Amino acid sequence: MAWNDTQARAALRAIFDAAVAAADPRLTLAAHLPPPPRGRCVVVGAGKASALMAAALEAAWPDVALSGLVVTRYGHAVPTTRIEVMESSHPVPDANSEIAARRMLDCVRGLGPEDLVIALISGGGSALMALPAEGLTLADKQAVNRALLASGAPIGAMNAVRKHLSGIKGGRLAAAAQPARVLTLAISDVPGDDPAIIASGPTLPDDTTAAQVAAILARIAMPLPAAVLDYLARREETPKPGDFPVEVRMVATPMMALRAAAKAAEAQGLSPLILGDALEGESRELGIVLAGIALSVARHGAPVRRPAVLLSGGETSVTIGAKTAGRGGRNTECLLGLALALNGAPGIWALAGDTDGIDGVETAAGAIVTPETLARARAAGIDPHAVLAGHDSYTLFSALADLVVTGPTLTNVNDIRAVLIA
Repeated sequence: MAWNDTQARAALRAIFDAAVAAADPRLTLAAHLPPPPRGRCVVVGAGKASALMAAALEAAWPDVALSGLVVTRYGHAVPTTRIEVMESSHPVPDANSEIAARRMLDCVRGLGPEDLVIALISGGGSALMALPAEGLTLADKQAVNRALLASGAPIGAMNAVRKHLSGIKGGRLAAAAQPARVLTLAISDVPGDDPAIIASGPTLPDDTTAAQVAAILARIAMPLPAAVLDYLARREETPKPGDFPVEVRMVATPMMALRAAAKAAEAQGLSPLILGDALEGESRELGIVLAGIALSVARHGAPVRRPAVLLSGGETSVTIGAKTAGRGGRNTECLLGLALALNGAPGIWALAGDTDGIDGVETAAGAIVTPETLARARAAGIDPHAVLAGHDSYTLFSALADLVVTGPTLTNVNDIRAVLIA
């Protein structure tokens, strides 16, 4: 078929929507539940998907006495009847984040070996349950979190820091629940699906050390509150492997979403090629790499014959530096880097979006690039190079009406990128 702009946009959106649907806990969570316990069943959790996960658990176990508390991002709550839902701030924690964390610890204390704790963990949980370690304040953690977000540090390094400055992360929630059985049901938003990284691993032992955290912060070279420096100097450690039993089941992952996206691509008459579910690095530079692969497909039919779609997942970074940043997230920045590298090459479209529906702190999940993106931007008086330098990609795609807006999806398996070569 001869692809036109309308068809290409519709195909990309169908592919993205299929990836998001594959991560819906209402469709996937029940299969991972154990038999109900003989004792109490306490449910705790944090993340952008935690409220929908709680609702899915209630639906799967209608006759089980459930109690407990989950915390999700503002605007992400759903109705529940037995499990309480709180909302707090993301990506920078607020007072509700601290309150929710303290209440979760209270929920799991005093349980016995006949009791079951189900921890519903998804991306975003690290900020949503921010309990400062002893001697620190929420303001201290907020200052460190802002600096980490602006540093361009990979998610693993950020979570190592968060664990060691927390009173609940890095396995401390599971340690407080002993000797009860703790089952973690997780939706992964991290490269490699390491459950100890998702939401900074509140129920998983931590294999990073205080010395490593100090080295990470030294490399980032950011100013730290005096209380944080004092705390790090004491080398306080998180729970380590072997301290308590570990049981984790993955409810949804980026690769599951990519495979669903590939099936949707085939239904559109496209040959899908999954490049990987854990691509990291600087957002704009990944855009350049994706453009290079797309041009190879267009010119040489390699590494896949066209019409094709290149699929990838993972979480990139945007290093802001000393400049004042405009509006944008890692997906729109990646797309603008891709558009500039393609330079209007015909027959290539792309969509990149965050499966939680929010790219960075903006109201869009991501955006779409077309062969006419650069020409339309310049016709509107927008300099794409200047926009990229100012990290203002959201503004460009908004002006072109090319944002992808889904609203909160109530799940999160990280970013999905699709490059269509007609």
